[in-house]
Amino acid sequence: MPRRGLAARVAGILEYPGASQIDSPETTIQRWDLIRSKRFLRQIYDEWYSLIASTIPAGPKPALELGSGAGFMSKYVNDLITSDVLDLPGVDRVIDASAQLPFEDRSLRGIAMVNTLHHLPDVESFFGEASRVLDDGGTISMVEPWNTPWSRFVYRKLHHEPFEPGVTSWRFESTGPLSGANGALPWLVFARHRQRFEERFPTLAVRAVTPLMPIRYLLSGGVSMRALVPNWSYEPLRIAEQLLGRAGRESAMFAHIVVERRQPRDARIHQ
Repeated sequence: MPRRGLAARVAGILEYPGASQIDSPETTIQRWDLIRSKRFLRQIYDEWYSLIASTIPAGPKPALELGSGAGFMSKYVNDLITSDVLDLPGVDRVIDASAQLPFEDRSLRGIAMVNTLHHLPDVESFFGEASRVLDDGGTISMVEPWNTPWSRFVYRKLHHEPFEPGVTSWRFESTGPLSGANGALPWLVFARHRQRFEERFPTLAVRAVTPLMPIRYLLSGGVSMRALVPNWSYEPLRIAEQLLGRAGRESAMFAHIVVERRQPRDARIHQ
């Protein structure tokens, strides 16, 4: 969705050169350095990775990260296979999460993602494959954009990716490996269309949907814009978000979503 008016001018001033060229591997490589140089943003990723790591079960089988990109989740999740749809340095595997996953049945204890699900043009194929490759009790743990009145305004006015909560289909046209997206897709799947998800994937149970972070990511500038706040403000702003309570959840820009492959007994109960 094109940005217009004052929001477009503000975004143009704050945006890093080339930030919107997200299908380029060079842009992802540049973001690797950016995340590490912006301490405020780095702390946000630390927080997200800690949440995800806490919901990936322990065990002898490996976990898989989809859309590893510029991240560093392997510092938080043991025995993690990193992957991306782009061929990037330091990433273990090139994997298209909308296609068949190159793993044996029940061979993974978890799948981790940050800002990846909403780029998949065929999430139904992904969830079918995830159900196949996850071991019983294994989890899909992800941090994704969320739909609230506040986030909808921000994503539509200041972000270059489409954000369409009004559609009925989970599919969208893939214009590129990363530029193709619907930022509202996680909300569609796990909020508006949750019953549809439960009916289509009875072996997958939604264990938690936790809206979070109404202001900090925006103020950090993310990976495409310059920060609006100093590094020292991270902790005061984190506390401020906590004090917002319900109002903060109702204006969240992201959500931590945990889906578990049902244990055999759970599956019988569900049926």
